[in-house]
Amino acid sequence: MKTDASYIGFFLPNYMKTNVIKKRLACAVPILLLFLMTGCKKEYERPDHYEVDLFEKDRKEGKAYIMNEEECFDGSEMVITSSTVKLADSSSGRGRPFYIYKVSSGETMKTVRDTVLNYPFQFLSNQRLKLKEGPIYVYLKKLDGYRFIAKERNINYQWLKTAPVYSVQKDK
Repeated sequence: MKTDASYIGFFLPNYMKTNVIKKRLACAVPILLLFLMTGCKKEYERPDHYEVDLFEKDRKEGKAYIMNEEECFDGSEMVITSSTVKLADSSSGRGRPFYIYKVSSGETMKTVRDTVLNYPFQFLSNQRLKLKEGPIYVYLKKLDGYRFIAKERNINYQWLKTAPVYSVQKDK
């Protein structure tokens, strides 16, 4: 019989071949995994890094749509003219901001339902209104969401979302 040292190359016994293969795999697998992990790294590509902006004309940053008086009147469920609209409460700084306004008296211009309003009443707005001196139009729609606030404060209406504050003009 020959000793283990006398075997070379191709003529090695099977148990010695497997040891050599295992040692080579033990070294090669971590290097291969490291190579694959670093080679597949993809950087985040932001749209402002591109040379040509294909949608430059379509982008409207900082420009909000403002409804005109006719659109506000048609889009609202109730329109009131009043000069006694005051900010009653706000939640700015505590999550999503909303504002509660109080109307002490006014005249109903439009209703979708046969609704009788008892003054004073309150309505909710997602935006802070720029109230003006004199009578203004109050564009309202049925309150959507804010269940707990509505129940606690007895609020049934909210300001029409994209409607600005318009003054009542005498010549109409």
